[in-house]
Amino acid sequence: MLEPITQGDRGPAVEDIQKRLLALGFDLGPTGIDGVFLGATLSAVRRFQHEHALSEDGMVGADTWAALVDATFRLGDRLLYLKFPYLHGADVRALQGALNVLGFACGAPDGIFGTFTERAVGEFQSNVGLPSDGIAGPETVRAIERLHHVWEGKDPSAPANLLAASARAAEALRTTSLTVVCADGPGQVVGERLANLALATEPGARVVLTAEPGAEEPGFVTLHLGGTSAPEPAGGVPVVRVREAGGVEGRFVAAFAAAGGSGVVAVVVPDEVEIDEREAQSTAVHVLDGVCAALSGGVVPVVL
Repeated sequence: MLEPITQGDRGPAVEDIQKRLLALGFDLGPTGIDGVFLGATLSAVRRFQHEHALSEDGMVGADTWAALVDATFRLGDRLLYLKFPYLHGADVRALQGALNVLGFACGAPDGIFGTFTERAVGEFQSNVGLPSDGIAGPETVRAIERLHHVWEGKDPSAPANLLAASARAAEALRTTSLTVVCADGPGQVVGERLANLALATEPGARVVLTAEPGAEEPGFVTLHLGGTSAPEPAGGVPVVRVREAGGVEGRFVAAFAAAGGSGVVAVVVPDEVEIDEREAQSTAVHVLDGVCAALSGGVVPVVL
């Protein structure tokens, strides 16, 4: 939405606003969805703004529109995962509430998909036999909805005060600089998501992305990321193949231990990451978790 929608405006944009207000239970009067921003629609917008602590000016500008979109997301409408800026909305709040009641503590259900929520999703996935990548996709949502009789109608903040620790080594990310050499398209896709994921986990994380081979910097841990056909770096660099099932974190620990003082490891990622959002995010999760496992285990000697 580029221009604010104001009193007297007409058209499809007004209809979209009215549909969202109606879905949220606001009364639009006898005319309902008519594409005209007057009367009951104007009153409903002001009530919505009041409920969400927005300026009650009756205009749908950027802030009010963003709040309307957030409020009308339903669990399952989109893929939910850790990124920066954080994903937020009513669907995230619903996810957090369900997980809290089921015993997978997210902390207070604030509608923001942060590190506690990602960790809780991963624990739930492990509990029900799904791949534990912290991504709330269709299978995870279906598994949660199958348990709706357990969590529906219950206090969503029930275990919000339980101790919730980040799934990653935030301290390691804060004190270690990471260079990611992206060898090709798949490497670039995963590298960008990995850098974003590190920032979402620890705002002070230092991750440098480059496409230049041989860009290792002294004192930096270095990953060479590439698809199955990308050339591997010369010099006997240890290689981790993320696609191989099981023990991914252990593979990174072993690879960095073998790398010794160089702190350089090559990572082969699935080629599908270029066209599959879920595969790309899941791969980035596994790579960063593997790096953090090696950092936390003390096998990476180059920490600033």
